Amino acid sequence: MADDWLQLFPEKVRALLKCLPLPLLGMVEEIRVREGRPLEINYSGKYHFLRANGSVTQRPEEAYRPDREDTHRLLDLISNHSLYTMEEELRKGFITIPGGHRIGLAGRTVLSGGGVEHLRDITSFNVRIAREVPGVADKVLPYLLDKGRQRMMHTLILSPPQHGKTTLLRDIARQISLGDLGKREGGRPGLKVGIVDERSEIAGSRRGIPAFDVGPRTDILDGCPKAEGMMMMIRSLSPDVLIADEIGRPEDAEAVTEALHAGISVIASAHGKEVIELARRPGLGGLLEQKMFERYVILHRSEAGLSFRVLDGQKRGLLLISPGDRLGGDLHA
Repeated sequence: MADDWLQLFPEKVRALLKCLPLPLLGMVEEIRVREGRPLEINYSGKYHFLRANGSVTQRPEEAYRPDREDTHRLLDLISNHSLYTMEEELRKGFITIPGGHRIGLAGRTVLSGGGVEHLRDITSFNVRIAREVPGVADKVLPYLLDKGRQRMMHTLILSPPQHGKTTLLRDIARQISLGDLGKREGGRPGLKVGIVDERSEIAGSRRGIPAFDVGPRTDILDGCPKAEGMMMMIRSLSPDVLIADEIGRPEDAEAVTEALHAGISVIASAHGKEVIELARRPGLGGLLEQKMFERYVILHRSEAGLSFRVLDGQKRGLLLISPGDRLGGDLHA
């Protein structure tokens, strides 16, 4: 079910969320549960607090405040009653659960050797709801396809957090894996796609089986560090296209370079507002300097809605979709 994520929450919080109108419930992107502080929901770049009767308000003093029982129960549910088995996730500060939903955590850090060993006394939860939006990549895909060579161009998708990068990547994977050969004259064949899903968000796999439709010719390395996973894919799975979310470390850049030199197309995402920002980053700056990417896709959300740009490798504009224009679907996650 589309709202199966509601089962993540303790009974009192779940009951409040169920009071929301169905259209609004379907738009919710984040639920922020903070012990002793107002219960918050975010959608379409806006935030509201939830009252104890399930109605929304902008006034934090009117909101329901989750208590210790709520937060302890939430932690129990998202860890499947086995918190000790999630030590690595706690060290990183987030948990990804089946369905691709990602839960950011905050509390007291326990240090070891100058680094974070794990979290304890967890009192803040940011539950990000993952959704698939088939067709959301319809308008961008023609600009990413090298029709003459029947290959995808090396592409970097860029935006701040929660602007739709992962949702767009997910549908790109589905469409290029499926292809549309036979549907129309000049249709493109499906390609072999490899997804390195370090945070289990793109495919939302459970026991290796994707929860989302990422295409019939797609292989997934779930929970694998991006740099190592890309090299594993190159050596053993011969993908036509490699897909990875949120690259940025120097080792990520090295793996991307290796893939490009191996003749494999790379479609990846990174945090940022403009391409020029990436030049100052140790990992991504080198990729830009060497002009590795042939296309840039930039997402930006404002109060007016979502805007969407495609640039070529020289950073010249090819496509602009302004707020209100249809992308083929609505980006949420």
